[in-house]
Amino acid sequence: MKCPFCGRDSTQVLESRVVEEAIRRRRKCLSCNKRFTTYEKVKNEFLWVIKRDGRREPFEKDKIRRGVMRAFEKRPVNQEKIDELINQVERAMLRRPKEEISAEIIGKEVLKRLKRMDKVAWLRFASVYLKFEDLADFRKAISGKT
Repeated sequence: MKCPFCGRDSTQVLESRVVEEAIRRRRKCLSCNKRFTTYEKVKNEFLWVIKRDGRREPFEKDKIRRGVMRAFEKRPVNQEKIDELINQVERAMLRRPKEEISAEIIGKEVLKRLKRMDKVAWLRFASVYLKFEDLADFRKAISGKT
């Protein structure tokens, strides 16, 4: 591991622990004696998302994050709860037996968890994900007929 301060390769691990599906390592440079933290996480390149138009693209947790954050905009919800929701969706997708997953399955998983957490955020996300076109679509969703 290169030191971010002096660029040398001589670093020592002082402490390691698991945090939210990553390994946090506290390191010390043996050349300049500065300390820094690194996080190691498995990159999930083996999971592909099949979009509605048939395109395939790699699974990106940040895309889920952007959609969920937009749904929670100006809502009184703790950021840690949002992060946990996103992590739960990611774990659910990684547990699936196939390497390809449809965007529809991901969206349904997000909707299921949003509905338990915040009804307004759920409705906002659903309106985009389910492509609501008019007030009747909102009424159907609210009444549970979606």
